[in-house]
Amino acid sequence: MSLTPAMSSFRVRPHFAHTVELGPDETRTRILQAFAQQPTGFEVKAFPGFIGLHIGENERHYWSPRLLLVLEPTPEGTTLVQGTYGPEMEVWSVFLYGYLITGLLGTFAGLLGFAQFTIATYPWGLWITGGMALIAVLLYIGAQLGQKFGAWQTFQLHQTYQAAIGRPAELS
Repeated sequence: MSLTPAMSSFRVRPHFAHTVELGPDETRTRILQAFAQQPTGFEVKAFPGFIGLHIGENERHYWSPRLLLVLEPTPEGTTLVQGTYGPEMEVWSVFLYGYLITGLLGTFAGLLGFAQFTIATYPWGLWITGGMALIAVLLYIGAQLGQKFGAWQTFQLHQTYQAAIGRPAELS
């Protein structure tokens, strides 16, 4: 089973969704048991309806991924599992607020720049918009680099998950 297409993709947060032929409680138990038996020492945070799987503290670094699994029962008695890979919440917050701030400042500076252009003054606001666009591109490149630095750990999480379920889960 190869993760190459998803790990070399340009997605910020790879994810998957599939149906497991077990009920939600059985699926949850299998996943928790599989991760508890791993020698690499994953951290598991289980809550009703979802499971957070993290790299163990002794192997965790800034770019380490986590896998969030949402377990939803279906009318047929099976379980819809939706998994999303991403950075730890502290790192995700830096990127989220970075995009939010650059987007807002870029938008308002763009409005200012076009207003300046319309009234025939020097549109210095457009320079700020360009700077914010550059910062947004740098944030995206940083996210891609971080994803590449954490690729091996993402692979370990995914392989362990697939072993627990007993079938492949195609990333998209």
